[in-house]
Amino acid sequence: MAASQEEVKLLGIVGSPFVCRVEIALKLKGIEYKFLEQQLGTKSELLLKYNPVHKKVPVFVHNEKPIAESLVILEYIDETWKNNPILPSEPYQRAMARFWSKFIDDKCVTAPWKAVFTVDEKEREKNVEESYEALQFLENELKGKFFGGEEINFVDIAAVFIAFWIPLVQEIAGLELFTSEKFPKLYEWSQELINHPVVKECLPPRDPLFSFFKARYDSLTSK
Repeated sequence: MAASQEEVKLLGIVGSPFVCRVEIALKLKGIEYKFLEQQLGTKSELLLKYNPVHKKVPVFVHNEKPIAESLVILEYIDETWKNNPILPSEPYQRAMARFWSKFIDDKCVTAPWKAVFTVDEKEREKNVEESYEALQFLENELKGKFFGGEEINFVDIAAVFIAFWIPLVQEIAGLELFTSEKFPKLYEWSQELINHPVVKECLPPRDPLFSFFKARYDSLTSK
């Protein structure tokens, strides 16, 4: 556990799935932290100081040592605070958790996002198909209540975008990327995840987020 003299800060934006990942890990481990909210579209001096390379959130700062990239941050948190581990202890299982988390970032974030926020019809169809293919891999991989079995693990935290953000943005565009009919196991998992007490506490309010993305979608489609 973090000692009283340790300082933990998180630079983030409310509504970011990547920031949400870090908050879930911190809450699961009972780590106290200070949330330093950043404004969308602006780069604060603090953000530029702590993340001069990518200049984006989340940035995790532990005793003035900054770490960027949400999956890297999750690993650091798990290695620093040993209670309630989120990565498996067995080497092969740890490797698989890293593999599927990277798969989620590479295949399950960009394609659904582009499927919604792309005006070109052919490009949209391409991204819809890529989304289906990626989600089917996860449907096949899911063996229990969570990817971590009975408890939330690294992959579940990485996949919070699928559980909360995809249903929200697909509704805006009238798409059916992720449904209980197409992906019954994954859909059931998503309901378990977003209703988990710790995850529920970290998720942003749905209505303002929906309004924000709807305005963005409307401005794209009205051009």
